[in-house]
Amino acid sequence: MEERYEILAIRYGHLDRTASHNFLDGDDHDGPMPLAYYVWVIRGAKQTFLLDTGFDAPTGAARGRQLVRPVGEGLRSVGVDPAGVRDIIISHMHYDHAGNHELFPHARYHLQDAEMGFCTGRSMCIGAQRAAYGAADVQAMVGKLFADRVVFHDGEAELAPGLTLHRVGGHTRGLQVVRVNTARGHVVLASDAAHFYANWRQRRPFPIVDDVPTYLAALETIEGLADSVDHVIPGHDPLVLQRYPLAAAGLDAIVRLDLPPL
Repeated sequence: MEERYEILAIRYGHLDRTASHNFLDGDDHDGPMPLAYYVWVIRGAKQTFLLDTGFDAPTGAARGRQLVRPVGEGLRSVGVDPAGVRDIIISHMHYDHAGNHELFPHARYHLQDAEMGFCTGRSMCIGAQRAAYGAADVQAMVGKLFADRVVFHDGEAELAPGLTLHRVGGHTRGLQVVRVNTARGHVVLASDAAHFYANWRQRRPFPIVDDVPTYLAALETIEGLADSVDHVIPGHDPLVLQRYPLAAAGLDAIVRLDLPPL
């Protein structure tokens, strides 16, 4: 029997940006369209998982991103001790999804074979391909591999009843999304398969992309995994914070995705 999970989206970062930077084909209107940066807690009765680990203050400053709440602080505010996290899913190895290396000393990391091969192989000889990867993040993951703290997956995998991983690629070679069973049905945490609702609903890729046909096919896969369009959660859209209820009173920018949208 599938377990049901609570899902929390915790915003930790922000970037002011305009629409023309968020679509491969640009945008004629080019109004404000900022990026929100999230990590996601997937909490069940028996086990808690973390999806992605975000970036830290030095990385944010170096890349011109605003750190609005350190990831560790956000996790503690919802009762998750970073040192107690045992399983972390890395959607892909971009700097804003795979940082904070020392925050989780006891965790094992779940990663797709294709992603590790991508960020350590010949594709990183191309400046545009490696720009969103941090060398220190990749090196840290190799260190965790040699410490027996990396679990590789190839395609689809069940981590626990009601929690599955699905490699979709597109944005990066080994990007994976997460399907989570909740009280309201199966929710898909799309991560950067769709930064914004608009990337997904309008079928307009984000400009950082490994393969456009694969990116578009990934959107079809996500729709097939989710119980409805209201069960797909994009990876960077501030609208997520407006569409879902707060996790608790006073917890700014932390919302419950296992509850129906407002």
